[in-house]
Amino acid sequence: MSTVQNPFAGAYLVKGTIGNVGTPGAPIVTFAVVVVPSTHSVTGSVHVTQAVENGSYTGQVSGTIYATGFGNVTQVVALNGAIRPDSPSTVVLPFEAQLAINGEWNGTGGFNYANVHVENVPVARVVQ
Repeated sequence: MSTVQNPFAGAYLVKGTIGNVGTPGAPIVTFAVVVVPSTHSVTGSVHVTQAVENGSYTGQVSGTIYATGFGNVTQVVALNGAIRPDSPSTVVLPFEAQLAINGEWNGTGGFNYANVHVENVPVARVVQ
């Protein structure tokens, strides 16, 4: 008799932010992703806000998560996807984010979309 492994065993939801939260005009990414450690996969949504015209975008992302073994940075995450302006539009923009985080999902990261490139900003888990 064989046993079937649940590919979603150990999956968990993480919500957080990427960016200088509290800094006026700074672009901020709010994310909610499901992590499946057994497959090194991450899937979810992002919402990007910035205090400029058409500065709010929403989209779906997927990516990978891997252990590093380096001090305080215990995991690296790469997210890729597409975002759309929250205002009526047919524009679709590529979105990418890279995170270097600890086991609590706090650390440093960066992201880019359109002509916006942000690096070396805080990543913080939002606990609810």
